[in-house]
Amino acid sequence: MGGAVPLVCSMALFVSACASGGANQNGDPGAKPLPPGTTCQGIQGELNKMVGRGVQSSVEAQSAGRKLSPAQKADADRYNQLLAQYLGARCHVV
Repeated sequence: MGGAVPLVCSMALFVSACASGGANQNGDPGAKPLPPGTTCQGIQGELNKMVGRGVQSSVEAQSAGRKLSPAQKADADRYNQLLAQYLGARCHVV
């Protein structure tokens, strides 16, 4: 019966690790991989170009619920997508 306790404890640890989806103790899922052929520098460059074109005002307007033209909405959506990839991959930490 002495071997049953370590086995039960091991199983409990395994189940809790699976339930967390591989997240660390803080619930942080870790960095997400970038899409194939994408780099942090490439995303940063595209974000910088979009900021230079004034896309951030469209992003802010969209967040505030204001009406955007289809082109502005597409730019805001693309900016948000790139920003999510950039932050999700932890490019800002590198």
